[in-house]
Amino acid sequence: VPEAILSVDTFRASVAERCVKEHGVHIINDISGGKMDDRMFDTVARLGVPYILTHNGNGMWQEMMYDLAGRIGRLHLMGVNDIVVDPGFGFGKTIDENYRLMAHLEELHLLECPLLVGVSRKSMIYKNLGCTPEEALNGTTALHTIALMKGAHILRVHDVKAAVEAVEIVEKIHNS
Repeated sequence: VPEAILSVDTFRASVAERCVKEHGVHIINDISGGKMDDRMFDTVARLGVPYILTHNGNGMWQEMMYDLAGRIGRLHLMGVNDIVVDPGFGFGKTIDENYRLMAHLEELHLLECPLLVGVSRKSMIYKNLGCTPEEALNGTTALHTIALMKGAHILRVHDVKAAVEAVEIVEKIHNS
């Protein structure tokens, strides 16, 4: 599918470079936010590809905002302007921190980057509801809807049909 936009999930600069150069990948999605490979930011800047900057750490709001803002500033100085922020639901955060993050998600717009939310069937849902990941679709859709209402631009999903329906409903509300 030549018109498909491809991303690679990696925290290794060498993997990112190889995927872009040899396999035509368009976007680098780094779950470490550049913390696990000191060469990642340089590599992304050199390749000129969009970068998904994930926060991986505790959900203390001020620390997270400071960390993300600093990394975004560093990337901008290196010429990387196509940055998507993923607040990192489930990455080093407690269940309560994940829900506080969702409750205040719209505040991440201060970073002036598109927001990606990845909560699909995560433990913050199934542990809270006392179910299995396979039974967490309703909780996932509820959080997708809330994230969209708070301005999320991109959802990372497992259940495409349910997510598309949530997007359509939220768009209908926003356009009414």
